[in-house]
Amino acid sequence: MSADILTLDNARSLLGLSGPVGADGLTTAFRAAVKAARPDHPGGDAERFRRVIAAYRLLQAQTLALPAPRARPFVAPPIPAPLLVVTPMQAVSGGCMQVKLGARVLLVHIPPGLRTSDRIRLAQGGPDGADVLLPVLIRPADGLSVLGGDLFMTCAAPRRTMEDGGRVEILTHAGPQTAWVVPGMADPVRVRLKGLGLPARGRRPAGDLFVKLEASADLPSAAEDLLLRFTRVWTPERIAA
Repeated sequence: MSADILTLDNARSLLGLSGPVGADGLTTAFRAAVKAARPDHPGGDAERFRRVIAAYRLLQAQTLALPAPRARPFVAPPIPAPLLVVTPMQAVSGGCMQVKLGARVLLVHIPPGLRTSDRIRLAQGGPDGADVLLPVLIRPADGLSVLGGDLFMTCAAPRRTMEDGGRVEILTHAGPQTAWVVPGMADPVRVRLKGLGLPARGRRPAGDLFVKLEASADLPSAAEDLLLRFTRVWTPERIAA
């Protein structure tokens, strides 16, 4: 091999490279090789020093001559799945609602017993025909709020019943319900109506309804209400008739 002829393989060998490298790798290899070949260092050699520099220039020219990598085509990010916001009563009873997904409006079936963080699958709902998972969020509405599978509401109760104890009638989503208050209950007074929360779904049992009772002087107690009804029925005019 002539000392003046330098091939790419010779150049890579002089720099300690086993194959093509990028610009950063080439610079790192050249610095190590030229430092070891410096004539003023022990073990250095002027001819090898010159050939290392020539090898670097040859490989550097080849690196610069390589075609630039093709830019990747722009791919639009997937449309994020919208949040499916439902009311407590929709979570209790189920139903249907419209959801906008991109330029399309889809009809979504809501099964009873949904919980916040559940996901509803829309088969082939995505723009490319892929399934879409809609995360569920239950927001308070109509005096009801939800925590887990339990419902929470507030109800006015007669002040005398709250103080002395007695029966309280509560109008719930499942119809009128009766609860009993005992004297001396700590404030706030809450009653628990079992099984009147979100319905069971999968392995999750039905939740409960927790009602916070607030004293109101305007409402008659159960005894006063019964007496009022009795008075309305057995008035002297009705008896005379």
